[in-house]
Amino acid sequence: MGRYLLQRLGQCLLLLALVSMIGFAILHLAPGGPLSQFALSSQMSQEDLDRITRQLGLDRPLPVQYLDWLWRMLRGDWGLSFRDGAPVSAVIGSHLRATFELMAVSTVIAIGLGCWIGILGAIRRYSLFDTLATIGAMVALSIPTFWFGLIAIYLFSVQLGWLPAGNRQTIGDGSPLDLLHHLIAPALVLALVETAIWARFMRSAMLEVIGQDYIRTARAKGLPERQVLRGHAMRNALLPMITLAGLQFPTLLGGALVTESVFTWPGMGRLFLDSIEYRDYPVVMGILMFSAVMVLLGSLLADMLYAVADPRIRMG
Repeated sequence: MGRYLLQRLGQCLLLLALVSMIGFAILHLAPGGPLSQFALSSQMSQEDLDRITRQLGLDRPLPVQYLDWLWRMLRGDWGLSFRDGAPVSAVIGSHLRATFELMAVSTVIAIGLGCWIGILGAIRRYSLFDTLATIGAMVALSIPTFWFGLIAIYLFSVQLGWLPAGNRQTIGDGSPLDLLHHLIAPALVLALVETAIWARFMRSAMLEVIGQDYIRTARAKGLPERQVLRGHAMRNALLPMITLAGLQFPTLLGGALVTESVFTWPGMGRLFLDSIEYRDYPVVMGILMFSAVMVLLGSLLADMLYAVADPRIRMG
């Protein structure tokens, strides 16, 4: 187990290095650049632009800029935002809670509802419920997330007036009930695609387990069907879902980016898009590296939990 963890950590560090180099190169080689926002001002002279270029260190070769950024990142200095001069870690930290709230609630909804639909679909294979669940999952996976968000705003906010159209809280309120009221629509939209994925994987895993010899043996012994499904089939069908939970983190981040934009939710996804538009490269790189670390940690944790949950697996 220890050797396996060391190998996985080495792979994670290599991937983080590649992500940082590719991300840094793409941002700094893309058209525009961080000075494009300053160049729009009619009061900004060329001398002023040259001075800002030197202050930001953008006059140095790109490899030198990358090594300087990497060294400061390793020491815990994420740099300063080009927009307001605030530390990047503080800027990202101020948006973390909103994103984690949205992702946590949507994950609970997706896992609970998706596993229930998948298990019931496998038990009632080819029934009307299974057919409708399959069609619904295909529709959810085929239509973009932002479309569901716009439909939710139009239906529940504009037409019915049940839910707010956006933002995280009402100005001057901020109570838990107000936060929950604003959280319902974006959490459901973000959970929609995840629910479809969990339902399809759970159905496949359950069908595979139901066809195993030990399930037929348990039934042949006269065990009640409920005990066979709960005690034997469901427990083993849930094992692959542990790995799926870790692999779904990138999908959640991507969905959160779109959902936060549609509902003006003040999380990291909205911050990422705003920072790209403003050419705030330190914040963009900070979010990119933070997201990469979280994705790799999620994958590593899923592998460890799978090894603990299934004693048949031995990682030397």
